[in-house]
Amino acid sequence: MRSRSRVRGHRVRTALIGVGALVTSLLPAQAAGAATGPTATVTTDRSVHGLPYMDARLPIERRVADLLGRMTLTEKIGQMTQAERAAVDADPTLVAQWQLGSVLSGGGSTPTPNTPAAWVEMVNKYQAQALSTRLQIPMIYGIDAVHGHGNVLGATIFPHNVGLGATRDPALAEKVGAATAAEVRATGIPWDFAPCVCVSRDERWGRSYESFGEDPALVGRMETVIDGLQGRSPRRLASDDHVLATAKHFAGDGDTQYDTTVAEANKTKPWYDQKYPIDQGITATNRQDFNRIDLASYVTAVKRHNVGSVMPSFSSVDWTEDGVGNPIKMHADKDLITGTLKGQLGFDGFLISDWEGIHQIPDPADPTNGGLTAYKVRAGVNAGTDMFMEPNTAKQFEDLLLAEVTAGRVSRARIDDAVARILTAKFKLGLFEHPYASADNIDQVGSAQHRALARTAAAESQVLLKNSGKVLPLRKNAKLYVAGRNADDIGNQAGGWTITWQGQSGDIIPGSTILDGIKQVAPGAQVTYSADASAPTNGADVGVVVVGETPYAEGYGDVGGPECGFCATPQQEEKSLSLQASDKATIDKVCAAISKCLVLVVSGRPQVLTDQLGEIDGLVASWLPGSEGTGVADVLFGKRPFTGRLPVSWPAAESQVPINVGDANYRPLYPYGWGLRTGSARDRLRAALRGLGDDHRDRDLRAAVEHLDAALTGRNWNPDGSVRDAGRVHGALSAALASLGRSHRDTGALVDAILAVVRDRAQAAVVAGTAPQGWQSLIADADQAAQTGDAAKAFTLLRRAAG
Repeated sequence: MRSRSRVRGHRVRTALIGVGALVTSLLPAQAAGAATGPTATVTTDRSVHGLPYMDARLPIERRVADLLGRMTLTEKIGQMTQAERAAVDADPTLVAQWQLGSVLSGGGSTPTPNTPAAWVEMVNKYQAQALSTRLQIPMIYGIDAVHGHGNVLGATIFPHNVGLGATRDPALAEKVGAATAAEVRATGIPWDFAPCVCVSRDERWGRSYESFGEDPALVGRMETVIDGLQGRSPRRLASDDHVLATAKHFAGDGDTQYDTTVAEANKTKPWYDQKYPIDQGITATNRQDFNRIDLASYVTAVKRHNVGSVMPSFSSVDWTEDGVGNPIKMHADKDLITGTLKGQLGFDGFLISDWEGIHQIPDPADPTNGGLTAYKVRAGVNAGTDMFMEPNTAKQFEDLLLAEVTAGRVSRARIDDAVARILTAKFKLGLFEHPYASADNIDQVGSAQHRALARTAAAESQVLLKNSGKVLPLRKNAKLYVAGRNADDIGNQAGGWTITWQGQSGDIIPGSTILDGIKQVAPGAQVTYSADASAPTNGADVGVVVVGETPYAEGYGDVGGPECGFCATPQQEEKSLSLQASDKATIDKVCAAISKCLVLVVSGRPQVLTDQLGEIDGLVASWLPGSEGTGVADVLFGKRPFTGRLPVSWPAAESQVPINVGDANYRPLYPYGWGLRTGSARDRLRAALRGLGDDHRDRDLRAAVEHLDAALTGRNWNPDGSVRDAGRVHGALSAALASLGRSHRDTGALVDAILAVVRDRAQAAVVAGTAPQGWQSLIADADQAAQTGDAAKAFTLLRRAAG
């Protein structure tokens, strides 16, 4: 879509509230407050309302059994089918004709105008058709809201998952999930195709920013976002501010092998003939590593967070135990979907295929057919997927599946299992009692409260990689020269899955750029801005260069993959793990002209800049911070401290990739878990201690407090809050950790603060050149241990790194 002028403040939201009021005033009485809009048809047929499945007082299991027993095979197959809105929008009666169980919006598929009120009206238009069918089974609408409600203009855009992983803050992730759910449900949508719980093991993958990180333990900790989306109580799903979450993509999509042959062949082909070298590829692994790396996050999603739906991956698994060369498409893998996920893990929700996912299952009788065949439908259903995302081929899917069941190649029991799972989710969401969406909550979309949360998330996601001469924090009255193409481009800082599938450069959403944030947070600063550094530097104190990537999403984000020929010109650049030539030139120009030079990298993955590191005083991994650039500025000027840590290893050279914590010969430029902090370590420890309160009846907790009091003795610290007497401080902190490990109180924040003290010292030793050989592994392994809850091991490793 074309770039839009950036909208400030609340002007958009104010206008939308007015639209919502107009829509509400036109509602039919039967809708009970539902914002259907003036053209929607609302069923008045009450014939089903005395039936058991419509009785909300009955247990869901009984309601499902009753409804299932009344359904024809055609109606059941309809429930298993999901179409894209573009396929039915011109003729909404197709929802009823095909008896669709679901409709979705793909990336960039929006109503006109793209307003929250229009979304509510559109969803209700389709719902009216679903309710006009014989049994009046409501449809469920789904959407990819992967970092906020990105398809909707005016929604709050949070940092992508790689940035949330950098925060190491599960409580924050849960809040982000809750805010996203509130905005999604406010537009009439009860189902979110998020979060991605993949473990990203190769940053050449174009979806790596959708992962929380390279360590399964970190991904598992950040899955609290599911609790935010769904609510911690199952009853919360039926509320007007929670949604059904989807753990994706099951399983191994972040661990696929990079195909160098494909990447080389792409160099001589036009973009439309090029293939993805890593996305949708093959995970070649053994069962033990698969369980440890690729499956672990789904165990957490199912057993700890009770996720309601799961989406299989486009990728394949090739087990090395039986030799390589016989991969199985995940959408056809009954062993993993039915045997492992539904069987061993006890997943009782339902599986939704990815976009035309079963189309990729090879048909032995028709190997060149990229569309649907009876074999592909049979293989997908029998593997255990319950609902099928068939954006433009819904009726063909239904016809093929009906024929397969009739012929006995798909059992009716398999159909009943799939439909029972889908209906159970609809009952839990309260769709039978409240099928229509209300426009009452559209002011939640882009609300001030949610934008404040996004600002906090952006700030916490920033990782300070280098801070020579303490260039950071900046003085609020400094004379700044701001340059770089990502300093004032909100589309670039939001990344993919924003308004459109691949995202777009430019002023596409409301919010603040990093440049806006600098001016807002430090109004006393003198700021000169020049995107290409062509303007005179005029004696600036500090150069601030904001560089990085342009937006991309799956496939077209692969390094060595196809350029996005249908995207805007800035996005058609070749994807790389190194900065673009223009970015390098801007850094060189500014850093040569100004004595203090700060570089921010706005990207979905690390960018190799080892060759330029010597001229850079301060280096920040900003990731894709979303719509609130003020959060980035908050840490630049010390309004908030830098606390973020790398969720992935930052390579010293492209040739090192893939590189991950735990590898042999692990020598990245910056290891997993690296992140310099600003502010006083002593003050942070004191604040965490105060957070315990005064109730210390727990004997072990009392002992820990005594050790911490000893550690905090004034003579142990320098005036700036750094450690003076490492022996005394480390000894007391080690003793405190041992006591906390035996305590029954939740002391996670205090443990983090203790580890931060020794991590600061380890990183200071690295900067000073006094750290022992192998410090990269010590720091990375320590962070991995911390994510698994082994604080004692983490402390020991960091203490060794500190020398």
